[in-house]
Amino acid sequence: MTTHSVSYLDNPILDTDSYKASHWLQYPPNTDATFFYVESRGGTYDRTLFFGLQAVLKARLERPVTHADVDEARDFFAAHGEPFNDEGWRYIVDTHGGRLPVRVRAVPEGSVVPTHQALVTIESTDPRTYWLPSYLETRLLRLWYPVTVATTSWHARQTIAHYLDTTSDDPAAQIPFKLHDFGARGVSSAESAGLGGMAHLVNFLGTDTVSGVLAARAYYGEPMAGFSIPAAEHSTITSWGRDHEVDAYRNMLRHFAKPGSLVAVVSDSYDIYHAIKEHWGKTLRDEVIASGATVVVRPDSGDPVEVVHRCVSLLDEAFGSTVNGKGYRVLNHVRVIQGDGVNPDSIRAILERITTAGYSADNLAFGMGGALLQKLTRDTQKFALKCSAARVDGAWRDVWKDPVTDQGKLSKRGRMTLLHHRESGTYRTVPLPGDAIAMPPEAIEPGWEEAMVTVWENGEPVREWSFADVRERAAAGG
Repeated sequence: MTTHSVSYLDNPILDTDSYKASHWLQYPPNTDATFFYVESRGGTYDRTLFFGLQAVLKARLERPVTHADVDEARDFFAAHGEPFNDEGWRYIVDTHGGRLPVRVRAVPEGSVVPTHQALVTIESTDPRTYWLPSYLETRLLRLWYPVTVATTSWHARQTIAHYLDTTSDDPAAQIPFKLHDFGARGVSSAESAGLGGMAHLVNFLGTDTVSGVLAARAYYGEPMAGFSIPAAEHSTITSWGRDHEVDAYRNMLRHFAKPGSLVAVVSDSYDIYHAIKEHWGKTLRDEVIASGATVVVRPDSGDPVEVVHRCVSLLDEAFGSTVNGKGYRVLNHVRVIQGDGVNPDSIRAILERITTAGYSADNLAFGMGGALLQKLTRDTQKFALKCSAARVDGAWRDVWKDPVTDQGKLSKRGRMTLLHHRESGTYRTVPLPGDAIAMPPEAIEPGWEEAMVTVWENGEPVREWSFADVRERAAAGG
């Protein structure tokens, strides 16, 4: 049989790990509620940019479960070797219309929060479905991916902003398009391209990942979250043949070089330095200037630090530069975009090299692909979703793990929320009293405020964020 879609993934009951099917039998007798939380337990960065929960919830928790889903799951797990909570799932369908009885609270999306703090809490809202938060771990913890991409992108933005602040006359105008998403072809799925590409757009406006733009529209109502420009690839240059390389470049100018426009041309198909010195710097120089466009030359091979520095220097020799108000040179008519070997470390190294040489960061843009959307795992920021409390015999008890073999996996205990200090901007995870959903105002110390809000309850969104909201918080987090 030929499968033409991914409809086999549509059953929400089967969007879990196999062993989860047996967990409803493993809790203590008379358990009637559980409480879980999500945190980054450290990792590459000491702060995370929280983003993507709204998309995960809408994509994975919005559709009601049906009896047909229960039938399919029952038959699957019977053949798969796992017990199945047929009664529990049919209760959800019959009593809740298939809507999942859980409450999800979280920090506002776009918040930049230090690691080791609770970012999300999940708790059951029906005593008969106390087992449900654990069952949802698989799909909810995939939140690690958009958070980690957004975090990587945000920290790259901080690096670029530092060099722009030092060397640019207008850092605010420059920063939005300094890191372009080249990652769509390097990820493992279209869904990853959408979630990851959208996460990058929290921090920047440049992208070639169409899926990310569409995801921002679908989940956050943003009509157009990112932008691109006409750009050449190697096939559109090399198809002209080596002897006609300059004609390929001229063709790009003829079609796309208009006053005020940008056009990017990959120029390393044969010899990037010859292309700059002879083709761009001599044969096409007057045409570039007369067009009124900015031509962005793209090297795509070699050592990124060495190649970018030499390309900028050669373009300076050919087109000249102007010294800006901060004493750094800005190329006339041309720029460089580096899209090969780009990662957070190489971005810093390239910018350090060219600014030390007296060139403004205005002259450069970056394209990042695999290092942005794919070269990361859940352990990049050590994300975990853990149970911290269970109500047994009518009383809440703390739940935690403390493995002697790895103190880094010590989990938090008790029902909890996150507080934010209005003046210092610091965060603190604190215990919740009794059955309180949020911290009572009278229990909050002066200067602090509740940082979490209920965003999802019993299968319905309670609070949604616009993409503009998210971007504003992320920008303020620096």
